[in-house]
Amino acid sequence: MRKKQLRFYEKEKKINIRLVQKIALWIFQIAVVAAIAIVTAFFWGQKAPVIGSSMEPGVKAGTSVWINKAAYMLSSPERFDVIVFKPNGNKKEYFYVKRVIGMPGETIQIINGQIYIDGELLKEHGERELIEDPGIASEPYKIGNEEYFVLGDNRNNSEDSRYADIGTIKFDDIEGSAWLWSSEGFQFGRIE
Repeated sequence: MRKKQLRFYEKEKKINIRLVQKIALWIFQIAVVAAIAIVTAFFWGQKAPVIGSSMEPGVKAGTSVWINKAAYMLSSPERFDVIVFKPNGNKKEYFYVKRVIGMPGETIQIINGQIYIDGELLKEHGERELIEDPGIASEPYKIGNEEYFVLGDNRNNSEDSRYADIGTIKFDDIEGSAWLWSSEGFQFGRIE
């Protein structure tokens, strides 16, 4: 008597090309989204808390600003821009948020509480209180190349370029342009 042999045939497995293409497309799309997220975070992805009241009333203490790191890659700050920097390039310090007042090569002086640039009274937007302590700008102060003289909007309660421990801000120490960011009642945009 002959025994029946059981034979198991294995089917040849065929690769489903369409499935492989869908998976490859899916992986590519995830990689593109991840790359966009990384680039976005690098250029615009950093928030910095505003410490103190030096930028009030426009930017209140405790508010955060969004740092637009791409703002000055192809250009330089302009007068009245609000910038974020670390004083004297000290990367361990917290961020400072101030307004650009004096530009490279200009001479700045504060006389009777008002700002003069190259001997001309600076015309600012809106009313500003008279500056009580001109600091180093009590005498004509020449701003170096690629340096900026910055002040807080709350001029009489601001640690800024008038004081030697901050001084003028080198272009390389500027982290970027400050944009208003508020988690309370969503606000986002340039600080005027």
